[in-house]
Amino acid sequence: MLARFLTATAVLGLSAGMAAAEYKITILHTNDFHARFEPISKYDSTCAAEDNEAGECFGGSARLVTAVEAAKARNDNWLLVDGGDQFQGTLFYTYYKGKAAAEMMNKMGYDAMTVGNHEFDDGPEVLKGFTEAVEFPILMSNADISGEPLLTDAIEKSVIIEKDGERLGLIGLTPVDTDELSSPGPNVIFTQPADAVAAEVERLQAEGINKIIVLSHSGLNVDKAVAAAVPDVDVIVGGHDNSLLSNEIEGAKGPYPVMVGNTAIVQAYAYGKFLGELNVTFDDEGNIVEAVGEPVLLDASVTEDAVTKDRIGELAEPLDEIRNEVVAEASEAIEGDRSVCRAMECPMGNLVADAMLDRVQDQGIDIALANGGGLRASIDAGPITMGEVLTVLPFQNTLSTFEVTGATIIEALENGVSQVEDGGGRFPQVAGMSFTADLTKEPGNRISNVMVDGAPIDPEATYGVVSNNFVRNGGDGYSMFVDAENAYDFGPDLADVTAEYLAENAPYQPYTDGRIEIVK
Repeated sequence: MLARFLTATAVLGLSAGMAAAEYKITILHTNDFHARFEPISKYDSTCAAEDNEAGECFGGSARLVTAVEAAKARNDNWLLVDGGDQFQGTLFYTYYKGKAAAEMMNKMGYDAMTVGNHEFDDGPEVLKGFTEAVEFPILMSNADISGEPLLTDAIEKSVIIEKDGERLGLIGLTPVDTDELSSPGPNVIFTQPADAVAAEVERLQAEGINKIIVLSHSGLNVDKAVAAAVPDVDVIVGGHDNSLLSNEIEGAKGPYPVMVGNTAIVQAYAYGKFLGELNVTFDDEGNIVEAVGEPVLLDASVTEDAVTKDRIGELAEPLDEIRNEVVAEASEAIEGDRSVCRAMECPMGNLVADAMLDRVQDQGIDIALANGGGLRASIDAGPITMGEVLTVLPFQNTLSTFEVTGATIIEALENGVSQVEDGGGRFPQVAGMSFTADLTKEPGNRISNVMVDGAPIDPEATYGVVSNNFVRNGGDGYSMFVDAENAYDFGPDLADVTAEYLAENAPYQPYTDGRIEIVK
């Protein structure tokens, strides 16, 4: 509570001597929902029905509906917005594309959203269909879409919305490197965020708008830079890097809101686990007098809306068809048992690591590293269903790409083999490299003979790595990756990548090739 008070006091101090007339509005916001229509576990993956009944789950559209309605009821004047990336992440998106998201967002009464990079994952066509299905504007200021006929009349740079007798200007932002992260096609040209926002601010101010909110799917650091460069922005509702901002939750990335000058920046983690709730007071000149709030955790204390829960259940029924869909064939059983994959090179580890590297090798990535604990089952010989792939890779982890030195890779491998005796899930399954682990030595001094693409690893050189978002963010002891350069954690789902690789190489022949040598 102290942080919240200090934030409010700091903002109030800026307003000394201003006119007394005030305008209050509550900004309700979500970001990076990623098709989590069903409740999620503490690991952000689908939560089993029995665990949900036991009160161990979070989020889901049914809880979000309840939370939004409650927030609207306790605030006289509200704005409901989204910071992008409604698309991608579960079978709901695979099956329905943007249709389920549009239905749920319309039900909750969103006022606007910005375009996230994953909104382009299936090209402009699917995004176009989404814009036609929603009942609110889709915004993106930092892109020239004049050459893409599907989008020229579908997306706006900014919009003016009236709330309680006042006009608010809303501006959208998407990642400047969306062309590298997704599939927008050749006709969408992305531009620098601060320049785009500044141009829209000037245009809105010329129309008499003095309260400006940016919906930014750009990450907290970019949002801070935009706030510093364009001080006339009042509020930035963020997304993209899944930042949890809070004054009360341990481990939050910053306070809620983060203040840069007079600009309040908020974000509410991801996956529908929180509903952001920022209470803003403006003076009559459009300056922020106060900006206070806190994300609402959507845990078991938030009752699921019964009608919405039933509807999500209906939408989930056809997904069993996907789970039963045959995606490939295996010529032999693919060994993925934990007793093997957490102790040595295993066929399932090679499959997943090979699939990861194959997907991003043309992006300058040299090696792949998958944690053995992320492999949860074997696959029998014969037809392979999507359900089997999802059983092996159930966590909805996404591909993460980043750059580290050879020394950091060696450190990561030491971590990976440090708990072999205990069956630790951190054991590294790899592609594009090989190494020896001497288990007769003490942990931290076990790795030798590290080779990358047939050459000894250079501790001072920089290498491109692909892993999953769990490992990249320090899971299983891989803390050395947390501060990696050029990290991007929101690639395609690892299960989808593996299924597509199996299909491309069917009938798949499982194998080991000695890339990991274990000395006992």
